[in-house]
Amino acid sequence: MRAYFSAVLGVLGLGCLAGCAVGPDFVRPDAPASRHYTYEEEPSGTIAAEGGAQRFERGAKIAADWWRLFNCAKLDAVVLQSVANNPTLQAAQASLRQSEDNLRAGYGIFYPQLGASFQPTRQQFSPARFGQSSGPSIFNLYTLSTTVSYVLDVFGGERRTVEGLGAQVDVQYYSAQGAYLTLSGNIVNAIVAAAAYSAEIDATQQIVGFLEEQTNVTAAQARAGIVPYVNLLSLQTQLATTEATLPPLRQQLAHTRHLLATLAGQASADWSPPQVRFSDLTLPKDLPVSLPSELVRQRPDILVAEAQLHSASAQIGVATAAMFPSFDLNASYGLNSTALSTLFSSNAAFWTMGAALATPLIQGPTLWYQRKAAIDAYQQSLANYRQTVLAALAQVADALDALEHDAETLKAQSLALNSAAEALHLIQANYEAGTVNYLQVLIADYQYQQANLGYIQAMGQRLQDTAALFVALGGGWWTA
Repeated sequence: MRAYFSAVLGVLGLGCLAGCAVGPDFVRPDAPASRHYTYEEEPSGTIAAEGGAQRFERGAKIAADWWRLFNCAKLDAVVLQSVANNPTLQAAQASLRQSEDNLRAGYGIFYPQLGASFQPTRQQFSPARFGQSSGPSIFNLYTLSTTVSYVLDVFGGERRTVEGLGAQVDVQYYSAQGAYLTLSGNIVNAIVAAAAYSAEIDATQQIVGFLEEQTNVTAAQARAGIVPYVNLLSLQTQLATTEATLPPLRQQLAHTRHLLATLAGQASADWSPPQVRFSDLTLPKDLPVSLPSELVRQRPDILVAEAQLHSASAQIGVATAAMFPSFDLNASYGLNSTALSTLFSSNAAFWTMGAALATPLIQGPTLWYQRKAAIDAYQQSLANYRQTVLAALAQVADALDALEHDAETLKAQSLALNSAAEALHLIQANYEAGTVNYLQVLIADYQYQQANLGYIQAMGQRLQDTAALFVALGGGWWTA
């Protein structure tokens, strides 16, 4: 217990010597010194694939409307409509306004508080209470009074409280920017996914058509005894398996369209998103890549974590100031009279003026450990901030690697598609020359469509990973 009181007296002594707001002054955490996101040397771009090569421009400016780089008017229209109508974004903006109003309200503590009251009462006075034998009297009493009070924030507890409110404004502001970034990223992903699902459905339907033709030809051959019956059973199994992939694709497409309607703030039954094909989208070629030191000053989730850290720092000051005395100045002036006609006479006036000092004396370890708890909360916020930074750096590294591998995958899929197309062309030419049968044509068509499915998936993945890079970098909201 002696150590506890010694610590308390030490804190009190330091506060008196400081003469300013107690508690730590917030200092932003240092930015990462690294200039790279990956352990190995980062490439300057991707290899050339379908749609061209993508170049990574270190330290280049990110456009706030980064989705316009896909050069799709339909996509732009959906984003603008969603920004205007999305309930999640509206809720984030309302939370921001609420925090701003709370901050304005908090500043009121620095102004004198003035109040007024008028109190008409009817009373019975008993002289016996004061040792007199005269009878009681009944009278009216009218009291008009004003009070003025002012808090002397000697140790800065109120200033730290307002500082914490300001940090909460930052939390809500960056949360709103994060909601805006998430919304735009989800819309681009959903638009690309819808285009991919539509293309996959078209390709799968063509495969089903080819398999149906192939099944009919094989059935005729099996009846004629040219091929064994097991060949027909294999084709029927393949046809049924391929047809079974269509309902999930249609469900995923419907789900994506419903998601787009929700993001746009519309009911799924009242609004249908525009039909976007891959041909409507342009792959962005020049991709700006912020340095890690810039990333921590522009990603909304990192800035939210930093603002929460600031708020936790201010709460240490609030908890520390609670251990010190508090001072108030107050004054009152009023008039009272038994009749309204004499209420404003000189004899009716009364006033008081004074100061109040309140200080904690013996409260056990409550205040000390409340301050310790505030310090622990700050350490927790600091760890959360560091984790948020690490996750953000990893997300950017993942996006850069993904784009590099997407280009390689798309190049391989493109080569496979071109080879399948060339093989189909040769088979068709040989069929016209009578050197191959129609069954071989159908097989070549099926292989081509399978290669086309792989190409579609690789194309969609590359577009989505491009959007993911912009989101990982913060989306450029600070350049708006």
